[in-house]
Amino acid sequence: MTNLKHRIIKANNIQMHIVEQGEGPLVLLCHGFPETWYSWRHQIPVLAEAGFRVVAPDLRGYGGTEQPEEIDQYTLLHLVGDMVGLLDALDVEKAVIVGNDWGATLAWHAALLRPDRFRGVIALCVPMMGQPPVPPSKIFPQKEDELFYTLYFQTPGLPEEEFELDVRFTMLNLLFAASGDAGPRKENDGTPNPFSMVSRSKGLLAPLPAPSLPCWLTEVDLAVYSEAFSATGFRGGLNYYRNLDRNWELLACFSGMKIMIPALYVVGERDVGLSIPGMREIISEMPSLVPMLDQTIILPGCGHWTQQEKPQEVSTAIISFLQSLSRS
Repeated sequence: MTNLKHRIIKANNIQMHIVEQGEGPLVLLCHGFPETWYSWRHQIPVLAEAGFRVVAPDLRGYGGTEQPEEIDQYTLLHLVGDMVGLLDALDVEKAVIVGNDWGATLAWHAALLRPDRFRGVIALCVPMMGQPPVPPSKIFPQKEDELFYTLYFQTPGLPEEEFELDVRFTMLNLLFAASGDAGPRKENDGTPNPFSMVSRSKGLLAPLPAPSLPCWLTEVDLAVYSEAFSATGFRGGLNYYRNLDRNWELLACFSGMKIMIPALYVVGERDVGLSIPGMREIISEMPSLVPMLDQTIILPGCGHWTQQEKPQEVSTAIISFLQSLSRS
């Protein structure tokens, strides 16, 4: 990819690798797990061509960005602080923040906590959710022979050992099984899903369907991801999950606050998250938490890797939203 500028900058006291292109109003693109800045490879040049300055960082713990050793350095307050620090380092007052998966959770909370620095928010896959009454770990299901994937991720070293045994195999499995190519998603229908229940004896990967390279992913793309996670391991990204209860504690004082900046939500029709009981109700009730939600876009046939599976549709939706901000 030509005209992409890679550099390392200091933001919020960590060294952060960013990729940027274009000139104009700033748009931050935040990836999810397990991804890097590369998940936005299709959107960066298109948004730049449309007249925007696009910056896609490797988030804390990923790719070329620093990996703090302590697990408690991966809370949402740290992640939002990284994005504010990034704006400061770029000498930009305000930006629109876009995120997928964990990047969406980050984007929502950046919009909630720092509306003075973010003038719009676009979230892919993960909706804005209110503060639960108890710590998340008390909500996630577990049985004698299996447990919810977020609980499986809690034990340091356990998922890392499984995922790092064969990084290419892990990436292909996760990317395929959570994509639209793996089939429709319905509540409680047993559709193979990497982000659901995990066998205590077999682990997360073994029960998944035999993967094939989906049409939206090339061998070059897979190699880029495999090289990145072979270098860093998966610990940084997994530490986000290990702070779910800590986030619940730290964000309690913001419970009941609403996001008061323009917002857009995009989700794939076959996103694995839609198979979680109650998720569709959470999405339908989101305007109560995000009063300025412009619309919810559902992409037919699309799975969890929204901007990679449906790059043209996602780019079009982002540009339309950005242009609407300029007109308002």
